[in-house]
Amino acid sequence: MRHANAIPAISRPFYQPALTVFAISLITIVSVAQAHNQATTVDASGRHIHFPDTEKYQTLAVDLHTHSVFSDGHVWPKIRVEEALRDGLDALAITEHLEYQPHRFDIPHPDRNTAYNEAREAAAKTDLIVIAGSEITRDSPAGHINAVFISDANAMLRVPNPPADAKDALAYYQQANAWPAQNAIEEANDQGAFLFWNHPYWTNQQPNGIARMNKFHEENAKNGKLHGIEIANGQDYSEGAHAIALKYDLAMIGVSDVHDLIDWDHPPHQGKHRPVTLVLAQARTAEAIKEALFAQRTVVWFRNLLIGREDELNSILDASLQLESARWRAETEVLQIEIRNNSDATFRLRNLTKHTFMHSGDDIDVAANGVTKISVKPGKKMASIKLKFAVENALVAPKKPATLSFTVTPENS
Repeated sequence: MRHANAIPAISRPFYQPALTVFAISLITIVSVAQAHNQATTVDASGRHIHFPDTEKYQTLAVDLHTHSVFSDGHVWPKIRVEEALRDGLDALAITEHLEYQPHRFDIPHPDRNTAYNEAREAAAKTDLIVIAGSEITRDSPAGHINAVFISDANAMLRVPNPPADAKDALAYYQQANAWPAQNAIEEANDQGAFLFWNHPYWTNQQPNGIARMNKFHEENAKNGKLHGIEIANGQDYSEGAHAIALKYDLAMIGVSDVHDLIDWDHPPHQGKHRPVTLVLAQARTAEAIKEALFAQRTVVWFRNLLIGREDELNSILDASLQLESARWRAETEVLQIEIRNNSDATFRLRNLTKHTFMHSGDDIDVAANGVTKISVKPGKKMASIKLKFAVENALVAPKKPATLSFTVTPENS
């Protein structure tokens, strides 16, 4: 969400026209032979985003906020599909700005469902779920709102007097703003959409960068017409948005809001990943994702930080971190335990018990997708030992880490 100031409240940074050509060339390098507009990629499983299924639900990695050339992005929708496949996403929404259309002259598209249709066709022979969505784009107090699981983007837009100059994106945006934002929200709700407030801390509309609830969104939340809020977008996590989600009972959403190549914004070769929403769904289907979003069964993954409500976050932690073994070291009263991490997150654990450890202080890193050994010094041999940790990079509220407990029964006690 890197916005410049060329057009107040809606602008994006300017890139040379060669950007799109380069992007298409780059994706060709990683693609294999394919039918026109259908995406297939080489094996990129090493960069796949993976978290284990919980005891009750499938854990699906979803990005609900991306852009293409059909609003202010710089790549074709097919590229978004390719990137999603390479990242191992389960579902993707390309959510074009309805009102802000800087490429309208160069790429005319009176049907605002075009980006979705292009992405759906590109993903036709893959298992990627493509979700229909759009971004309602207005000045404050409405700001930007994503609607996903819509049936017709065109019904969410009215431009009574389009400017004669198709290149004048600002005039077009101003004309589109004449139709009240609440009308667009009502239409999206009539279509059964899931709506969430985008980047409420964006400095173009909130100069101090602190997310605060306003009357417009408060009324829609109370009336059941606003269902979620972005607590992480692109390069930012917002404690203010996190607090709003908890206070107003909104689903927590994390997104890339990508406009350029995902590898530029979140380079996997540097160990980075796009922010995603981990959706705890009953099945790997669009319908199950929608049900889970409305039920608020989401956890956000942002820069190795997991954020969610206690039940959902704890279920991810329980599935991710498992006690693999525990035995007394030979001729000692030191207990060696092994913890397996089945997820892509490296967990930072802080000891909350009186027990001390060998080889480390109270802070322990449990590496992603591997086994970490911990040597505990309880002072004497015991039939069982309880260990309790604060998971420093798993937040159930702003600045409040989740806790994790193990009751350890040594094998040779």
